[in-house]
Amino acid sequence: MNVTDRAALTRRGLLGAGGLVAAAAILPTHASAALPAAPRTSPRVVRPELMRRALAALQRHGARVQRDRMAIVDFDAASAEPRFHFVDLASGASIAKLVAHGSGSDPAHTGFLQRFSNANGSNASSEGAFLAADYYIGKHGRSQRLIGLDPTNSNALARALVIHGAWYANADMIRTHGMLGRSQGCFAVGERELAEVFERLGPGRMIYAAKV
Repeated sequence: MNVTDRAALTRRGLLGAGGLVAAAAILPTHASAALPAAPRTSPRVVRPELMRRALAALQRHGARVQRDRMAIVDFDAASAEPRFHFVDLASGASIAKLVAHGSGSDPAHTGFLQRFSNANGSNASSEGAFLAADYYIGKHGRSQRLIGLDPTNSNALARALVIHGAWYANADMIRTHGMLGRSQGCFAVGERELAEVFERLGPGRMIYAAKV
């Protein structure tokens, strides 16, 4: 795994980034499987306002999701940046990976998400909280279904917005094109990163996606 796709939040950093450690301490947790350690150096962490919104969503949907860890997608960042953050709420450890956005969210293919949509046929990414559901084998190989928990992404299951691996989300796309390719609204990650993404997220946990 490339060092540049990893992010880590020290406890000191967490306290300055919206009080994640304090907030996590009051959230009921489920047993968490051991995860690979993340390096302590990173060019990027979850921005405080985005973290606050993600934690608020975790509180709103707490009856439906596990609270030991979650994923946060910072769609304010370019697709060339690691913006799919996986946060362990107990330890504060975090890593970030590349993730593509939908073509309907970036029609001119600028590398930046311009808009969200919940509409069928939009090929756009949706914002809000998602429940990571079951795995299945589909046209993109092993994939994970997502259930939209908010009005802004309530059609996620019907639109087949899922997590899957894709060649256009591999890191070498950045070296050759300066950005990732686009999905049809799915959270597409690099083919070699998919197994770890599934390991770090797992069924029953929340993804929060937003552009703050």
